[in-house]
Amino acid sequence: MIQRSWKIGGIALLAYVFWTTFTVPLGPGLLEFRDRNEAASTDGITKRIETYELIGLGTHWTVQPEELRLFIRKGDQITPLPVIDVIDDTHAHAALLLPDTLPSKAWDVLINHPIDGTLFLQNGLFVEGFVVDESAQLPRPQFEERSADLPHHFPFQPRIFETIRNLMLHVPMWFTMFLLMGIAFVASIRQLSQSAGGSSLFDLRAEASVQVGMVFGVLGLLTGSLWARYTWGAWWVDDPQLNGALVTVLVYAGYLILRGSVEDERLKARLAAVYNLFAFVILTILLMVLPRFTESLHPGKGGNPGFNSYDLDSSLRAVFYPAVLGWMLLGTWMYRIRLQATRLNQKLHRLNDE
Repeated sequence: MIQRSWKIGGIALLAYVFWTTFTVPLGPGLLEFRDRNEAASTDGITKRIETYELIGLGTHWTVQPEELRLFIRKGDQITPLPVIDVIDDTHAHAALLLPDTLPSKAWDVLINHPIDGTLFLQNGLFVEGFVVDESAQLPRPQFEERSADLPHHFPFQPRIFETIRNLMLHVPMWFTMFLLMGIAFVASIRQLSQSAGGSSLFDLRAEASVQVGMVFGVLGLLTGSLWARYTWGAWWVDDPQLNGALVTVLVYAGYLILRGSVEDERLKARLAAVYNLFAFVILTILLMVLPRFTESLHPGKGGNPGFNSYDLDSSLRAVFYPAVLGWMLLGTWMYRIRLQATRLNQKLHRLNDE
């Protein structure tokens, strides 16, 4: 009953993850604040109109358009910009009315809206033709951040956009691979502790867990490459975490090749166990230790391979943690099936030999 319950629980978790991943909408965000200066003719004189276009994604600006507030910010300096008109839910026009002297040329763009809350675009505005004086002070308007008045949604992340849903597929693959390779590591230690040597249940456990772990490792590489194509513009980039993941999969592929190249069962079991111990150490160094000392394009930048509050908020945690647990349970189930199949094949071979 207990064995059946954890299997059902794993399937239920993955069903919840897939349903939530593909049905929960992406939250609103700012895409661009771009110059749309136009030449207008008045009384035969051509005049340049300083206007900008504000572009959002998943926003609701036509709902209470008069409540749409636009600000630019640099450090503790913040100033409003007038919104000229709202074109539709995701497009609005604003005027760049600023004093001649500014403390900076690069500004963050923020908006406040009753439904979308406060949205932020880092370095969204770079102004030209102004005198820069870092000591210049701008009037301080009343500004208070708002929370979005929307149903449960995934956070908007620049450059990632809708591909944030891949988080529930890509990252749990590596967690599951790590679990399975950990099982193989422990089994190899137990194998080496056997005085008689030879093929045993521990050797079969190590082999089965590595075989299933390789499946999740390859899936992790494929989902990561697909994600890189849509977010970084290339199927593969020279990133220490990507390169480390590829080397790890190749190292474990060597484990399977080693097993297939040795005929003597006793020698194969011991060689594979020793190799597996070094493979798990390499896995730990490449995926857990090395990224902490190198810069990476992955979330948790600055040499940290993990997540922080910016990369993983509460709405993502509600799906991400069940995804990790669900994939781990599925991987464990697959490992047990593979182990049973391997033991059955071994018994059949022995019967045929007799």
